[in-house]
Amino acid sequence: MSFLSKWFGSAISTLNAVELNEKLKFGKHPLVLDVRQPQEYQQGHIIGAKLIPLGELRKHMKELPQGREIVCVCASGNRSKAAARVLVKEGFPVSDLKGGMLAWRRAKLPVQRG
Repeated sequence: MSFLSKWFGSAISTLNAVELNEKLKFGKHPLVLDVRQPQEYQQGHIIGAKLIPLGELRKHMKELPQGREIVCVCASGNRSKAAARVLVKEGFPVSDLKGGMLAWRRAKLPVQRG
């Protein structure tokens, strides 16, 4: 552990919406973890995303796959960064969707409702 990561935590890698979309289409299919509230998720989420609200994340850690990349998503990126920090401390390979669902929609990528 480096001096900086001891004080500030490990750096969280980020993906933009297009990069995540490419991974989902052609890559190793990361788990997209949506950490918003259920009503936000129902209004539109990335197809195949798993919903675990940020406040419930610690209770549901055992449901997450070890060794598979996880990409955290929220509305704008704040909650997903917090979730990514929690997960990286637990040893999960994690990335954060930069700009969240706002960026995903701005890129005109597919959204599932319900």
